[in-house]
Amino acid sequence: MSEATRDEICVVAVAECFRGDGERLCNPIGTIPMIGGRLARESFEPDLVMTDGFATFTTSCLPPGTNPYRSDDGRLQVDAVVEYWNPYPQMFTILWNGRRHVMMGATQVDRFGNQNIACIGDWYRPRAQLLGFRGAPGNTINHTTSYFVPNHTPKVFVEHVDVVTGVGYDRAAALDPETSRFHEIRFVVSNLGVFDFDTPDHRMRVRSVHPGVSVADVQAATGFELVVPDDVAETRLPTDEELRLIREVIDPADLRKTEVKP
Repeated sequence: MSEATRDEICVVAVAECFRGDGERLCNPIGTIPMIGGRLARESFEPDLVMTDGFATFTTSCLPPGTNPYRSDDGRLQVDAVVEYWNPYPQMFTILWNGRRHVMMGATQVDRFGNQNIACIGDWYRPRAQLLGFRGAPGNTINHTTSYFVPNHTPKVFVEHVDVVTGVGYDRAAALDPETSRFHEIRFVVSNLGVFDFDTPDHRMRVRSVHPGVSVADVQAATGFELVVPDDVAETRLPTDEELRLIREVIDPADLRKTEVKP
């Protein structure tokens, strides 16, 4: 296999976020998160429950954006192996039990993992209207949550988010313990590195930097001071088998390269 590109390193870093989850709904939102989630299932987490992106949980490793239903009669294609029928209303039944790891995007994220996908600027007169809250408060309180940021800049990694959509560790700590007992922001993956909150006060820490990226590069692209351990690892490279799965099975159309440049 040829040398791994930055987008493929991001895919593997995303996959690693789901390591150890076992029989749990893997719910990655976005192209590289979906590729990474499916890579985790196809390699080291075979019990992960994956959605086809439409209305079923399926064992089939479908490329992102693939419609598993035939357009002529609405039936599933023969290569889509269904584990569970899961139309949209049924998803909320699944969500209540908490056995879910969601990976969302973040237009802004701060040192404690507070996320913003609602608007930029003042709430009453925003400079830019974004997605809205989109279930992020419930996600972060009830389920393990990770974030993927394809373009790591000081405008994304900010001192304070303009609006809190996803609840960070500082705000969760201020809640009743019964309310926040399931709160976990596990990882943030960006095009520069991987970050966690495994510090005494749950401030964001550099977990690894991608090959060719320095800690100084990461700090310069971040709008707050990161916790930097004495020994920062390098994000691992994909194995040859993982590269084969990414390039030939999961993402043969190279959609990952539209989010992160090689």
